[in-house]
Amino acid sequence: MITNPLFWGLAVLALAIGYGARLLIAQRSRKSSEQTIKEELEKARAEAKEIVVSAKDKAASILVDLQKEERERKRELRFLEERLLKKEDALDVEKSKLSEESTKLKSEAERIKESEKEIQNLKEKALSELEKISGVTEEEARKKIFKQFEDANREELAKLLARLEREKEGEIERKASEIITTAIQRYAREKIADVTTSVVQLSNEDIKGKIIGREGRNVRAFERATGVEVIVDETPESILISSFDPLRRELAKLSLEKLIKDGRIQPAKIEEIVEQTRNELEAHMRKVGEDAAYEVGILDLPKEITQILGRLNYRTSYGQNVLQHSIEMTHIAGMIASELHLNVLVTKKGALLHDIGKAIDHEVEGTHVELGRKLLKKYGIDDQVIKAMESHHDEYPYSIPEAYVVAAADAISAARPGARRDTLEKYIKRLEDIENVTKSFEGVKQAYAVSAGREVRVFVVPEKIDDFGAFEIAKQIAGKIQSDVQYPGEIKVVVIREVKAVEYAK
Repeated sequence: MITNPLFWGLAVLALAIGYGARLLIAQRSRKSSEQTIKEELEKARAEAKEIVVSAKDKAASILVDLQKEERERKRELRFLEERLLKKEDALDVEKSKLSEESTKLKSEAERIKESEKEIQNLKEKALSELEKISGVTEEEARKKIFKQFEDANREELAKLLARLEREKEGEIERKASEIITTAIQRYAREKIADVTTSVVQLSNEDIKGKIIGREGRNVRAFERATGVEVIVDETPESILISSFDPLRRELAKLSLEKLIKDGRIQPAKIEEIVEQTRNELEAHMRKVGEDAAYEVGILDLPKEITQILGRLNYRTSYGQNVLQHSIEMTHIAGMIASELHLNVLVTKKGALLHDIGKAIDHEVEGTHVELGRKLLKKYGIDDQVIKAMESHHDEYPYSIPEAYVVAAADAISAARPGARRDTLEKYIKRLEDIENVTKSFEGVKQAYAVSAGREVRVFVVPEKIDDFGAFEIAKQIAGKIQSDVQYPGEIKVVVIREVKAVEYAK
């Protein structure tokens, strides 16, 4: 251990000097830091002042801009308000003018009404005075003037119409020739001839003269009684009967064969034979209907229904014989109903009678389905049968399962290849339309479409239609056909007025 006092004194002195030096250094360092902090603080204060001054300047600039914008907007609003006020004032003025004009117009309208009423009163008063003076009404006077004019000029008008018809005849024949030529080029006439004509064989050529008669009176009487066209051409030992209606054609063929066999061919005998044949044909149709019902196993139909059913043998649908089509689909419908365990009898009756309305649809207004329903209801056919047949053209809802079977059988029979020809049905329908339009005129006794629809022959009642009236009704019928019927080419309207006097010597 050191015991020297000098050593310890030096040590204490060294410690004191070191402490003093450290203290001095620390004081200087503190002063330096405080100075730095003070400088930084001053610098930050200066920058803050600059930022504040800059913010104040920017705020002042923005405020000035906003105030300027506000002043501009207020100026624009004042301008718009002034314009709106001006427009409102103008509208008020216009409204006031319109109100004045409306008042004036109402007043004028009232004045005009009063004037019209006054004029009408004066007119009625003058007309009444004239009627009192003349002793006839206005309508009677008009009819009287027209009648006087017609009576005074009837002969001249008839001659004028006849002359115009003669002048037009050449043009009609030329156009008819063009139509026929076009038809020959576009259609196979053999098919049409097969289904619209019948041939009557003759034993010798001399009979043709008897059939024609003196000046053609026999053939005209025959055509009028049967509604067909008789074609006597150069074909040896045969005469052609033409008509779109198979029933008329059959009546004419049977009647002509009877007349040839009888040998007495003259108008009175023709009417007698035709009427006799018509009765026989009715009986034949009843038998045909009964045979058809028996063939399909339906034996409880009323005789009136079987009679009408037989008429279907002389009707076609798209070239398909309607009765044969009904029989065919009855067999099909019966087999389908049997397989489905449905009422076979109801189904077969519905199929057999589904087109019965076609037997009369060209004579009475309405579709063949609606006419068929009325017929079946009239003769007491079961409602289930009516429900089975009424839906085959979707005119009525399918209310029972058997209705679906009847519709299916109808489609199957019609879809058989070669069963139907659409062109023929349209052709026949057009001829029926021509006849129906013609028969709608007052005074028309009978009308027949002949020459494949290129001509319609109209027989009028002579007591109702005179010679001048015949020309007039021909024009009216032609105009009606032109407006209501669609057809190619032209149709010749021939009005025939024939007076027949009959007296008996006793």
